[in-house]
Amino acid sequence: METTWAAGKMAPFRQGVQAGAAIAIGYMPIALAFGLLAKTTGLTFAETVLMSIVVFAGASQYISLSLLAAGTGVFEIVLTTFVLNIRHFLMSASLNEKAEPDALWKKALYAFGITDETFSVAAMKEGTINASYMFGLIAMAYGSWVVNSGIGYAAGSGLPESLQESMSIALYAMFIGLLVPALKKQRKIVWLAGLSALFNSIGTFALHLSKGWSIVLATLLSAIIVQWLTKEGGNGGE
Repeated sequence: METTWAAGKMAPFRQGVQAGAAIAIGYMPIALAFGLLAKTTGLTFAETVLMSIVVFAGASQYISLSLLAAGTGVFEIVLTTFVLNIRHFLMSASLNEKAEPDALWKKALYAFGITDETFSVAAMKEGTINASYMFGLIAMAYGSWVVNSGIGYAAGSGLPESLQESMSIALYAMFIGLLVPALKKQRKIVWLAGLSALFNSIGTFALHLSKGWSIVLATLLSAIIVQWLTKEGGNGGE
């Protein structure tokens, strides 16, 4: 009887682990690349792993690297990543609608681990979700991200100095690789990228703003304008 009870309690956790296995595998190359780029940006091993432990947000961590490389201040980096991650409020609220009653601290704990990928898997799960399932799901994704960030950094340390320095260009290549497919799918992404580049250039070269503030203001202004144009047009981005 006790064995059956224990198996029943562990079932949701095991389901989460199984569902998170694919995410863990998918995170491997991205986390490895992050660790490698963190090394070329100038972060220490401890700083790289600590960022993955505390932040656990791929896009924000990559953008942070680019801002750090540009000499941006801490406040601007925090504000930029906050704007980028506002969607997490919506994802958490959405998952809460299908979450079983759990202690508030448990919900707060697994809310930290919600990413685009873990949200998608949890949202598509049939029925409700509970803390045990989410802990299993997030444990796989989180563990893969943190461990492979450290492995990527260690691998980068073994590369020749000249190759490490040349790897800094990979950060910009990665952003271009993420942007181009999006440009093909939605017209408003073209406007968003174009306006952001324009506003950032004006802020940097005409208004002589710091690189950090120029990026923050360009991001906010372009997002507001494109969203307004999309709403007014009714079919913008289609």
